[in-house]
Amino acid sequence: MLFMIRFAEIALKGRNKSVFLKQLKENLKSTLDGRGRVWMKHDRLYVDVLDEDTAEAKRRISKVFGIQNFSPVIRTERELQEVEKAVEKLVAQCKFVGTFKINTRRADKTFPVTSQELNAKLGSFVLERFPKMKVDLHRPELEIGVEIRKDAIYVYGERIKGPGGLPVGSTGRGLLLLSGGIDSPVAGWMAMKRGVRIEAMHFVSPPYTGEKAREKVVDLCRVLARYAAGNMRLYVVPFTKLQVAIHKSVPSRYSIIVQRRAMMRIASVLAKKVEALTLVTGENLGQVGSQTLENLNTIGEAADLLVLRPLVGMDKLEIMERGKEIGTYEISIRPYEDCCTVFVPHNPSTRSRPELVERLESGISGYWGLVEECVKGVEVIDVQATW
Repeated sequence: MLFMIRFAEIALKGRNKSVFLKQLKENLKSTLDGRGRVWMKHDRLYVDVLDEDTAEAKRRISKVFGIQNFSPVIRTERELQEVEKAVEKLVAQCKFVGTFKINTRRADKTFPVTSQELNAKLGSFVLERFPKMKVDLHRPELEIGVEIRKDAIYVYGERIKGPGGLPVGSTGRGLLLLSGGIDSPVAGWMAMKRGVRIEAMHFVSPPYTGEKAREKVVDLCRVLARYAAGNMRLYVVPFTKLQVAIHKSVPSRYSIIVQRRAMMRIASVLAKKVEALTLVTGENLGQVGSQTLENLNTIGEAADLLVLRPLVGMDKLEIMERGKEIGTYEISIRPYEDCCTVFVPHNPSTRSRPELVERLESGISGYWGLVEECVKGVEVIDVQATW
């Protein structure tokens, strides 16, 4: 089976277009994992797979960022009779449809027949071969696409939606603070849609957090890896000692803020080691008491590099719906607590000030040594996508 791959936003990239297309091609190859061949011809990408791999290829291609849509196509010579054979084959393969239309795109303007003329010729041909069918130009049950290119003519009857956006890796590397809840996996997905290659970071606090919570995060990475060319790296950070020290030394209403500043510091150190240019979080604005502008500012000051918060314009219902669409929601709601739910204050401060929080941090015995210990204790897990 031959697929034609189309892209939208990449086409607007001007002189940098080739860079984005190269990344998209590499991501397709990695996602397909040896199934078929990927190549570029003019301004289209093509994927050729064995017929028995067609269904799996469709599933995988539909997860590749940078793709607007794609079609299984029949490739023919640039002659009317050959195109008619392809159209007849396509219609015969479909379940019975009552209405159709022909939509020709003449990308090669040197082809002697215009788009409208070919629409008319092929429409008449279909009516002759399938007399029970009728033309409907507005709401056809089957739209037969015909694309005339310099090398061949391609016939198709289906456009499968892709995720759009930019190819993962085309805009740089980011480190996702992945908690295991509903929000952070969606934030990671949205950053990937803008071309960021994501590596994930998760904090564990045994014995307060268990193995099930850890497995939950690995499973989230397996789903996110479907959109990341089939693989993702996960860093697991031991956080127990530092979290307990914060809980013992800091007034409870400020503990969650101090805790998240510590996470930002640890993430910043790791990000520089892995050459990530940004941190990505699932933080929102006003969703919980700790997510006020004042608190986000205080927390963000602890980071040494840019912090992306892709969810800031979404409400909770929108985030949940997106999680369901991409396949993370059902994993996120498993009832296994992560370290963000340990020692949660009943009444967190909503108007924190950086200078006050810094004084509280200075009162934590061995604070910087505990931060360094977290960084040194990082475990690395390479996660492969589950399909």
